[in-house]
Amino acid sequence: MKRYKKQSQRECGFDHGAADLPSDPVLNEERRRAILETLQHHGRVLVRELGRQFDISQVTIRKDLEILHSQGLLHRTHGGALPARQSALEDLTLREKEKLHHKEKLHIATAAARMVQQRQVVILDSGTTTTAVARALRNSQQLTIITNAVNIAAELAGTAVEVILTGGTLRKNSFSLVGPIAEETLRRLSADTLFLGVDGFDVQYGLSTPNLLEAKVNRVMVEVAKRTVVVCDSSKFGRRSLSLIVPPTALHEVITDRGIPKSDLRALKKAGIEVTLV
Repeated sequence: MKRYKKQSQRECGFDHGAADLPSDPVLNEERRRAILETLQHHGRVLVRELGRQFDISQVTIRKDLEILHSQGLLHRTHGGALPARQSALEDLTLREKEKLHHKEKLHIATAAARMVQQRQVVILDSGTTTTAVARALRNSQQLTIITNAVNIAAELAGTAVEVILTGGTLRKNSFSLVGPIAEETLRRLSADTLFLGVDGFDVQYGLSTPNLLEAKVNRVMVEVAKRTVVVCDSSKFGRRSLSLIVPPTALHEVITDRGIPKSDLRALKKAGIEVTLV
């Protein structure tokens, strides 16, 4: 990607936190296009990183993001922005989610699979990251996986992995089974580890998802698992969705990529939550 750079503020004698000198509208437009390209590639942008990338003040970057937000080209968040269609309040389909942060999800899945031992019982909730975990566990021996995701059960069909499907009402967006039947099945079971994917992860508020029924099933999963491990890429941090699943205090570990905001990483570690970065 082309890097657009002008003379730095330090060279001009200005502090980096101050507003930039008046600039060419054409260069502004080029920079905003480049911001959208970065957003499309990474799935998330942060004000401080964009400031370093373009060597301009955070004040100017915030203005750029506000303008792009007003044009409906992105979704403004605290400290950065998300793609316009990637608000945590939106219930995207599984196929739409599969296109996002694919490389990060593979690395997270590999790290999660390394944690699993023979003769363990693992719960996988629905989602693209947990689907990647299921694929990473396909060659496991003497392993039992409980899931409410029809597509994950299909991924593991024909392998040595024993699969328990919860039953319930099928959600077409996520291929997940929800409702009283799924919840009751889970309450009759016990697991060593739950790998939980989320739509939003606010380190103060907790884990969240757009669907109320999905959140209820996820809460029961947390109740019956001895250890809860969140598997999510860094774009999920700083986002809140409609329905709270559990607060951060319910978690034991988080596996994510190195794009996690440093403030969120510090908050997790301060809370005693193990963090694995991939």
